[in-house]
Amino acid sequence: MNFPGYRLPDELLVLREQIRRIIRDEIIPIEQRIDPDAPEIPEDDYRRLAVKTQAAGLWALGAPEEYGGGGLDTFSMCVALEEMAQHRMGLYNPGCSVFGRYPPPAIWAGSKEQIRKYAEPTIRQGLKTFFAITEPSGGSDPAGAIQTRAERKGDRWVLNGRKVFISRAHDAPWGLVWARTDRAKGRAGISCFIVEQGTPGFTARNIKVIRTSAIPNDVTFEDCEIPAENLVGAEGQGLDLAFDLLVKNRFPYSACNLGVAVAAHRMAIAHAKQRSTFGAPLSQRQAIQWMLADAEVEIRACRWIIWEGAWKADRGEDARVEASMAKLYSSEVLGRVVDAAVQIHGAYGVSKEFPLERWYREARVRRIGEGPSEVHRMVIARSLFR
Repeated sequence: MNFPGYRLPDELLVLREQIRRIIRDEIIPIEQRIDPDAPEIPEDDYRRLAVKTQAAGLWALGAPEEYGGGGLDTFSMCVALEEMAQHRMGLYNPGCSVFGRYPPPAIWAGSKEQIRKYAEPTIRQGLKTFFAITEPSGGSDPAGAIQTRAERKGDRWVLNGRKVFISRAHDAPWGLVWARTDRAKGRAGISCFIVEQGTPGFTARNIKVIRTSAIPNDVTFEDCEIPAENLVGAEGQGLDLAFDLLVKNRFPYSACNLGVAVAAHRMAIAHAKQRSTFGAPLSQRQAIQWMLADAEVEIRACRWIIWEGAWKADRGEDARVEASMAKLYSSEVLGRVVDAAVQIHGAYGVSKEFPLERWYREARVRRIGEGPSEVHRMVIARSLFR
């Protein structure tokens, strides 16, 4: 039996090209005329392009079709996000959100009313959302780290505690919060809740970090009362929902790492072709050639690691180890590829005239966010000895 090998379906190739054109013809020119550290593009540009992507059927591609999305699976979204991320803001604001925004995946475990009230408007209107798991005591081990409490009082839940590094908690209209509802039950005593912006007792304060998009926040809950119906899923189901969310997020997260690495690598190749030193182009220097060759190999390997894991997730199989592999490798490849691109560009590499400077800063965060590299290595190693 002969196997001809794998190639992307024609429909996905067309979709990728559509996204590529919007990024290169619309997003990048806008970014070139605004503050290089801007977290988002101007509102009028956002609305103009959002209308354009909606008309083209490119809006909310990863959301279920029944709620107005494109219904793409995890693998297809990884292909799409690799393209969406190839611009200055791409790591933390892929496509500058002109292709839509998504609610935290855990909301799909909620009631029909919760989906109607929160998930559908988020998809339809491109609303920002947040999810709050990480606490001062840690984020990689939610089963042990979560100290925020939720106490049932009549028809209300009362939240008390603190979360840290919660992206968009200051300006998103709603989000999901994980809290401990029964200390005696350990892992089975954690639940998930919907909390709306402006709820008394809920406050979010920006934390200044080296990235300027998806601003993280220090969030506190002081006798924060929410309706009983804001419980998502069953009481005690929170940890399962958290792990499901984290696994599902890691493949798209990794695809964005890959996309920015691809863009940085492309810039480095172009610069090496046109920049000459001592009478010869950089592209003829073996030191530069080897840097670019290593980057090319790592980018291609990274893509297949992401794809393999995404396929497994789409088949409904346990893809936790593959998610850790994708996140670990993509974040570290991103760092190495961007670092090489900066070196090849010389002083221009750290100039805000080019996106490399921003990618260089933000890439460092990617080895921490969504679980640090050390934790993912631990997950992978454990799987080897089962």
